[in-house]
Amino acid sequence: MHTKKALIRRPGPRLAEGLLTHLERTPVDVELALRQWEGYVAALHAHGWQTLEVAPADDCPDAVFVEDAVVVFRNVALIARPGAETRRGETAGMEEAVVRLGCSVNRVREPGTLDGGDVLKIGDTIYVGRGGRTNAEGVRQLRAVFEPLGARVVAVPVAKVLHLKSAVTALPDGTVIGYDPLVDSPSLFAPFLPVPEEAGAHVVLLGGGKLLMAASAPKSAELFADLGFDPVLVDISEFEKLEGCVTCLSVRLRELYG
Repeated sequence: MHTKKALIRRPGPRLAEGLLTHLERTPVDVELALRQWEGYVAALHAHGWQTLEVAPADDCPDAVFVEDAVVVFRNVALIARPGAETRRGETAGMEEAVVRLGCSVNRVREPGTLDGGDVLKIGDTIYVGRGGRTNAEGVRQLRAVFEPLGARVVAVPVAKVLHLKSAVTALPDGTVIGYDPLVDSPSLFAPFLPVPEEAGAHVVLLGGGKLLMAASAPKSAELFADLGFDPVLVDISEFEKLEGCVTCLSVRLRELYG
């Protein structure tokens, strides 16, 4: 039985219309984006991950950023209520997918808003970004669902980027990494390691010290290799134009299975 499962959702025809908050709009090559997405999925498969495709939401340009629709801790799924109203159509397909996996389901309810990209889990600590897409009520509801399961929930201000995980992720040893100019409160994370490129702040832990990361951060990849990790680079240039990164293209569910 596979112990590592990842939920993914293929990019839809309206991808180029995705929302932008901090970047200027530049043309997105939708065909190239699909090839890049396939390369990303192939990298997951190559490192022992089984992928499950969430039903398409082609009316939602940002639906490929599947991480935003749900937060999973242990076997409990919290269906998000995206801060951007145009993204709320993404959650129904995600709810069906986590039910198929046997998760118990909770939902963020109005007036709460929560995007999964604002949530960084390190062991039993859940950092949740309070910013443009996740409000105080969303943080409160997340706390109410996951603290009884043994999570320690830490709220973090997010002003300089779209989501908390646009600014920081974590290495396998728990070290939080981020590109300093975009991290609102580095002192909230201990230990914290600054990286030399914005795209270097985003890694997906593939297992065995391997880090899935964007090809646009070669200096950061070198830094991680020097620290004894094994970077696996994928080109996601078309998604980066839409403020996307490697973490938001999948929902990793290793904790469900071991």
